[in-house]
Amino acid sequence: MTWEIPLFKIYWDEEDVKAVDGEIKSGMNWAVGKNVEKFETLLNDEMGSKYSIAFNSGTSAIHALLLAHGIGAGDEVIVPSFTFIATANAPLFVKAKPVFADIEEETLGLDPESVNETITKKTKAIMPIHYGGCPCKIRELKEIADDNNLILIEDAAEAMGAKINNKTVGTFGDSAILSFCQNKIITTGEGGAVLTDSREIYEKLLLIRSHGRLETADYFTSLEPFDYVTLGFNFRMSNITAALGISQIKKLDKIISMRRKNSQYYSEKLSSLSDHIQLLSPPKDYYHVYQLYTVIAEKRDELMHYLGDKGIMSKIYFDPVHLSHFYREKMNYQCSLPVTEKISRQVLTLPMHPGLKREEIDRITEEIKNFYG
Repeated sequence: MTWEIPLFKIYWDEEDVKAVDGEIKSGMNWAVGKNVEKFETLLNDEMGSKYSIAFNSGTSAIHALLLAHGIGAGDEVIVPSFTFIATANAPLFVKAKPVFADIEEETLGLDPESVNETITKKTKAIMPIHYGGCPCKIRELKEIADDNNLILIEDAAEAMGAKINNKTVGTFGDSAILSFCQNKIITTGEGGAVLTDSREIYEKLLLIRSHGRLETADYFTSLEPFDYVTLGFNFRMSNITAALGISQIKKLDKIISMRRKNSQYYSEKLSSLSDHIQLLSPPKDYYHVYQLYTVIAEKRDELMHYLGDKGIMSKIYFDPVHLSHFYREKMNYQCSLPVTEKISRQVLTLPMHPGLKREEIDRITEEIKNFYG
């Protein structure tokens, strides 16, 4: 369906086009090349990590990261159910068990108290998400991880550039993942990355990413033999994709600034609807980057369909993973997650992207006011 006001639009400029065009016209190194390394260096500079490893998706990044951390059969990984399903599925990729903890209502991230209650002797890692560009209570979760000798992996797919007290999300835990899917803060169409300060994890990820091959030179142009030292996958980011990533990351601050201005204007326009719409407000020292603009809405489903009839897209992020057919019927999960279920019945994500115009926000908010009479 073509929406008059879609949920998101990709922010791009002619520099993005030139970057990709140049690599295509080179006639070489479309799969691998120097752009990947350059993009990884820029990620380190921007995020404050020692090592970055680019992947072809956020999902493959999180899969590889669990393998690199040695998580496997018999291990439990604590995750939210209020997330995109890849977060929960990732432990299953490595034959571990995802264990759901509840969320708290301020940041919509994992509730540290619920996480504490969920830890068992089998728990190996905690894997929170930073919902919609808002940091979760990652400092409290880090204390819990440290106290229990657990691995802390940040799923920062939606939160590139978010901060707490000027410390960047993705640098609190042992490792983190980013996503560059088309609706994220910056995008390469599909793509992802791992951030870590561990040389050991970094070297394992290099092997896992490319068939377990010990690469001492460029595989496609070198005459020397290559050895395969472990089981690996083809999780590589292409050189063309990385060229787009390089161009996009140069606009990161501008993109975030535009998102934050749009979110501020949204909140001003919706402030008069406090009887029907609850605005999410992050803690004072949190820097929210608004990959999503989500509200708690009275008569949520009716509002969503009303807006849809007016040509305005909105969407539920997220339906609980533990209530999906796969987890209920195939995996036989039965969980008590009251806050997750309550919030999932009320959240509605409104259109948000850097190029969203004020007159579009005016129209969206006027239609919401019309709906509530």
